[in-house]
Amino acid sequence: MSSNDQTSDGTNHNITDLICNAGAGAAAGAIAATFVCPLDVIKTRLQVHGLPPAQKGSVILASLQNIFKTEGFRGMYRGLSPTILALLPNWAVYFTVYEQLKGLLRSHDGSNELTTVGNIIAATGAGAATAISTNPLWVVKTRLQTQGMRPDVIPYKSILSALARITHEEGVRGLYSGIVPSLAGVSHVAIQFPAYEKIKSYMAKKDKTTVDKLSPGNVAIASSISKVVASIMTYPHEVIRSRLQEQGHDKNYGVRYAGVIDCTRKVFVKEGVPGFYRGCATNLLRTTPSAVITFTSYEMIHRSWHKVRIRPRTTRGRPSWFST
Repeated sequence: MSSNDQTSDGTNHNITDLICNAGAGAAAGAIAATFVCPLDVIKTRLQVHGLPPAQKGSVILASLQNIFKTEGFRGMYRGLSPTILALLPNWAVYFTVYEQLKGLLRSHDGSNELTTVGNIIAATGAGAATAISTNPLWVVKTRLQTQGMRPDVIPYKSILSALARITHEEGVRGLYSGIVPSLAGVSHVAIQFPAYEKIKSYMAKKDKTTVDKLSPGNVAIASSISKVVASIMTYPHEVIRSRLQEQGHDKNYGVRYAGVIDCTRKVFVKEGVPGFYRGCATNLLRTTPSAVITFTSYEMIHRSWHKVRIRPRTTRGRPSWFST
């Protein structure tokens, strides 16, 4: 085989890997978002508006009943469209960048292992790229999910109308409100993904197999443990981000928070430490199964696509169709 053919083969494999990573990540994110959307709506409203007054019993059940009563079934899936629209590029970008950075940082001493520091760098880089590219869609999602609690504001009619209105009324800055805590939230994946990789490696060694042959059950366990640990450690930034993203929707209240520091100070003064963990229980109920669905789906879809992917051509003018 000539050097040109080898170069072409390598390029084709790289493109195929990119497509596999992006497609598997997007599909996994969409599946997870659809399953847990009602809990996401409740979590976002608790973050922005706090606990409802004189609440008795389960906050989650009461919130679900209240949403269904006042807004109908549609209210429980408010913001699903921008969520999926954001998650498609979100996980597509994340897993693609993450896998590419892992490839660059992986040791070349024959062990092909990635160090903990390498995992952290890959997760942080992928998280930053994802946050910057998808922040406008998360702003829209937050406002669509909370506008039902503000009858005095003009509601957004769709994702496009929300994007257009925010751009017109608040400028590009409005689309990137909450970007600072979102970037700070990269610490979440910097904890979650290295923990996920380490747990998988531990399980693989325990079962005397390789990471890419772990059972779906083991992948689910690894993803749930890593998600719970990362969520509890980094949750406060989500409260700050949600409040900054939502505040521009209601002009009657003006700008309540001047920035991240001001928002942090006001939440602490008014609500104390518990204020930074509003909706945390709901968030864990949402994100843990979401992480299990996302990571397990990603691993299984990714493996399946690699099994059926088409090998590069081995002869000129005649493609060879083989499963790898």
